[in-house]
Amino acid sequence: MPLSEEELRLLEQMERALSEEDPKFASALRGTALRRAQRRRAILDGVLLAGGVALLMTGAVTEIWALGILGFVVMLFSASSGLSALRGRPAASLRPHLHHRTAARASFLDRAEQRWRRRRHDGTDW
Repeated sequence: MPLSEEELRLLEQMERALSEEDPKFASALRGTALRRAQRRRAILDGVLLAGGVALLMTGAVTEIWALGILGFVVMLFSASSGLSALRGRPAASLRPHLHHRTAARASFLDRAEQRWRRRRHDGTDW
């Protein structure tokens, strides 16, 4: 069951409060689970890449072009997914209903939102 917008907002506020209150603890929690999931994902993508190579080679040797194309597609998908896991991007399946933002972008958006509210409250224009 997906979370509502209000629940997402409250969850993000609680995460921010935790990281402000105890940044070391929040970093340790966030980093450990994320690294473990990324490592698992990279290993799975490596296995899929090897399987794609095997399919591609089998298709080339047996001259079944559909099998070779399937192997190439599997290789392409697993390579791009594995590279994103190794680069440190969060997997989409880890938190499917939350918006993924880096800390810098989140703080920028928070500041922009505060300026927008202040302008609306004060009645000033751009």
